[in-house]
Amino acid sequence: LLRGRAGKTVDLGSGDGRLVLEAYKQGLRPALGYELNPWLLCLANYRAWKAGYHGKVSFLKKDLWKVNLSDCHNVIVFLAPSVKPPLATKLLAELPDDARVVAGRFPFPSWTPSSTLGQGLEQVWAYDMKEVRREAQGSAQGSCV
Repeated sequence: LLRGRAGKTVDLGSGDGRLVLEAYKQGLRPALGYELNPWLLCLANYRAWKAGYHGKVSFLKKDLWKVNLSDCHNVIVFLAPSVKPPLATKLLAELPDDARVVAGRFPFPSWTPSSTLGQGLEQVWAYDMKEVRREAQGSAQGSCV
């Protein structure tokens, strides 16, 4: 759902780094992950080194809530459902219109996906920020004041 897209790709809560490495392999550059768990950061860096991508991808120990995402065009999110509503607010405030967000396992509850792929635990949802904003503005204008 991100193949062929230009711009910075980030994985919020990148875990062991597998999605960042796959993004880089698919030509998405630069590719980086934000993760707070030091053990997972070590594992991600080891995996990058083993794959020959050390120095080509980055894994940073940063809190996703404190990172400015305004220069990100491709965002990967495999996080718990409870995180999605506050994260949706952050993404709406910071991402450019041409950004795409891909969510795995759990969709953003208030957003309509541009496309989906897979089923069950393997399902992923893609959201184009321009469409998400248009929908949000439409629902805000349609509500009673």
